[in-house]
Amino acid sequence: MTVQQTSQNAFWSDFINDVYSGITVGLGHPTWYVVNMLTKGWRLVLGSEEGDAVVSSHPANSKPRGLQVVGVGYGRTGTYSLALALDALGFPTLHTQHLYENDAIFNHLVKDIFHNSIVHNKIIMGTPNFNLLLDAGYTATMDLPFALYYPQIRELYPDCKFILTVRESSDVWFKSWNVMTSSITQPAMYTSFMFSHVKKLEWYMRWLFSVVNQDEMYLTHPFPLPPQQKQKSIASYEKHNQHIRDTIPSSHLLEYNVREGWEPLCRFLEIENCPSDQGIPFPKTNSARAVQIQSFSAFLGPLILSVFVVFTLFMIVFRKVTGMSVLGWCSLQKSRFLTFVSNLLREGTGKLMKKSY
Repeated sequence: MTVQQTSQNAFWSDFINDVYSGITVGLGHPTWYVVNMLTKGWRLVLGSEEGDAVVSSHPANSKPRGLQVVGVGYGRTGTYSLALALDALGFPTLHTQHLYENDAIFNHLVKDIFHNSIVHNKIIMGTPNFNLLLDAGYTATMDLPFALYYPQIRELYPDCKFILTVRESSDVWFKSWNVMTSSITQPAMYTSFMFSHVKKLEWYMRWLFSVVNQDEMYLTHPFPLPPQQKQKSIASYEKHNQHIRDTIPSSHLLEYNVREGWEPLCRFLEIENCPSDQGIPFPKTNSARAVQIQSFSAFLGPLILSVFVVFTLFMIVFRKVTGMSVLGWCSLQKSRFLTFVSNLLREGTGKLMKKSY
């Protein structure tokens, strides 16, 4: 196999993986919303105590004593792939992509930090209640916003280890960050007024853009939001990374590119049975292309489902009212129309023939 063929195979493999992961993750968001609404309704029917037992998504494990691993890299540095890797290594990890699925954690952040910043029109950092993560069974976090709170985490959990995920360069990071931000603003712009959890995500997005761009205008600017500011974003990214290098001792810090795979991660976390020894590939997901497909799927999926549901209900009601299916009615109208046209032409032909005589 030539180098060109190998490159083409790798391209198509990555493309198929991006499409698959983008669609599944994108459809996963509205699916979660539907399931969540149904389970909340079920809780109301059964009563809070029984309902809680039904909808609980966490096993009855003992509460962790503290956070063990925290990702301190900015978003779009491979944080989701690393979150999957940490899960596989035995560290239940909360990634921002699933933040909204944890009501207690998300509502706390929205109320005390995100929405509070918007109300006061200034960036409020505050301090998250990290016990909520432990209550939910998490021992690790990845991505923003928790990546910004490493000083507080170090103080609370001195044995915690930190992983600074980085890209090949600041320009590479910004390109991916810019694609992601432009992708996620579209669904928020068109659906935040309909769904409360999307509105909360919008508040988080506004706060996050303000922090990364070091500009409070994103907090209250009407849609469409201003584009990301490359110079300010890169300056924020580099300052954040350098401060981590300067303040966290090397014994507790791993600077890491997910392209390095399992080995550096296993050494840092002192994992004896590393997945690489068993031939297990390192997780690879959430590329810039996959994020675009996610946003498209998250918006288009519910739209198609809504149209299908409405049309199905329409057909049921239509049959009840007319006694026939939509297709049968259309066929009947088509037959009537053709008969009408045929009679019209016949009459016109008859009149012409009379005139000719």
